[in-house]
Amino acid sequence: MRDSQQAAGRRRLSNRARRLAMVASLLVVAVGEAGAGGLSLYEVGTADVGLASAGYGARAQDASTVLTNPAGMTRLAGTQVLAAAQLLYGDVDFSRGSGTSPELGRNEGGNPIGWFPGGSFFITQQVSPDLTVGFGTAGNFGLAVKYDTSWLGRYYGQEGTLIGLSLLPSVAYKVNDRLSLGATVNAMFGIMKQQVAINNPGAPGRADGRLELSDREWGWGLNLGLLYEVDPATRLGLTWNSQVKLDFSARPDFSGLSPVLAAALASRGALRANLDLGIHVPQGVMASAFHQVNDQWAVLGSVGWQQWSKFGEVDIGISDTNNPASLTTDLDFKDTWHVALGGQYRISQPWLLNFGVAYDSAFQSGDIQSPLLPANSAWRFGIGVQNEVDRSFNWGLSAEYVYGGTLDLQKNGELPVRLGGRGDVDGAYRNTGVLFMAANLNWKF
Repeated sequence: MRDSQQAAGRRRLSNRARRLAMVASLLVVAVGEAGAGGLSLYEVGTADVGLASAGYGARAQDASTVLTNPAGMTRLAGTQVLAAAQLLYGDVDFSRGSGTSPELGRNEGGNPIGWFPGGSFFITQQVSPDLTVGFGTAGNFGLAVKYDTSWLGRYYGQEGTLIGLSLLPSVAYKVNDRLSLGATVNAMFGIMKQQVAINNPGAPGRADGRLELSDREWGWGLNLGLLYEVDPATRLGLTWNSQVKLDFSARPDFSGLSPVLAAALASRGALRANLDLGIHVPQGVMASAFHQVNDQWAVLGSVGWQQWSKFGEVDIGISDTNNPASLTTDLDFKDTWHVALGGQYRISQPWLLNFGVAYDSAFQSGDIQSPLLPANSAWRFGIGVQNEVDRSFNWGLSAEYVYGGTLDLQKNGELPVRLGGRGDVDGAYRNTGVLFMAANLNWKF
């Protein structure tokens, strides 16, 4: 009788976990389409926000290890579920410089990022003492910006969205008491939209035209992880994430063009030809460490590399509306490196304090290459708490500030605005920053 009651209880818990998985997956997809800040995020609402990503691939204290290092799933007993939500605010106001063409006006575009929601969901299931499977969904890649319609840089970019939402089925195997291996398939749904104003020369009083491109594509990648426990207090993590190709292709959607410009574009076949806007979400390698110093203190660290030189994003626009030879321009990025250091302090039995600092090097050389990509090197400062209500449930709150410094933008048009060019844009995004506020809920069954 007792066995049947226990079995029924396990079935109820399993059904509850499946319902939680379905609801949380739909929630993450819904909020993910609203946007994200930055191109590559460590922040998906989990405790890693408070740690500024320190120990990213070695912490393995909850189900978010599905994303950070699948090998860490072998440390999680039974069924574990994590649901996380976050809200970010990006402050990247542009300031006009003296070198900007007067014909472009003085509208500085407003704050192109502002508020955006996000989140994630993860679940792990221990199949046997050595085998664990898991699943996750998160949106940790992308950028979304939108300027005022009449802003002075409109001929270089008005609105841009590039978002990757990932589905992450995972498996981990415990080779022995110290070594675990894991693998995750990264099925990424990519969303791309770009909009730029088009100069209508020779048409006094005529409003700008517009060029818009949009597409949605699936891409596939593989994440591999290794977790090695030197002793009960120390573990090392090593992860490799393959690149994911999002093969965007879209037919340009023009509107509001002057008859002369429309005829010129039609003669070159630009009105109906598809544009290849394919990108590569970069591959990366990260080494992480976790060490429990004593009952109160633990230290965490990470070092990583990402291959942004293979990104391949293109910028759209028309440099010379009298001779519209090309609609796209390649952007040249460089590889980046990452370093993070953090700690955990046990305030009392239910309360754990997380804190950390991290630095990511620049992927753009010198001036940023497009107003649709106002991001480069960044410092991260995080703090958070976790509260263990009982052995089956804990919750956490975290905050992180990402400081991007001053980003210079200088675009020189091939022709003056009055002759059909995009003009010169000179200025800077001063003291840029992004604030993350996150909450997570963790269940153990």
